[in-house]
Amino acid sequence: MAEVVWTEEADRSLLKIHDYIASQSPQNAFTVVESVYRRAQILATFPDLGHRHTTASGREVRILLWGHYRIVYHRPKEEEVRILGVFHGAMNLQEYLE
Repeated sequence: MAEVVWTEEADRSLLKIHDYIASQSPQNAFTVVESVYRRAQILATFPDLGHRHTTASGREVRILLWGHYRIVYHRPKEEEVRILGVFHGAMNLQEYLE
């Protein structure tokens, strides 16, 4: 099993999602954040579940889809999954990944 580690940037991106949704519905904000977090935990058992993406600079990441969100992560070590960020599907992910 791999350890799922959330970077500070990933925590911030999840907090931004929460705050955006909470402005309309605090309960829904909590539910969405909790479901994204739970979905990411599946990577402990299935660390290659997301699809592979190689950026123009050659950086390899994986992207796990969950509802309207993309959970971006990489595996710096065999036993670790590092969550880099969570992004709404409407966002231009290329700007972040480069």
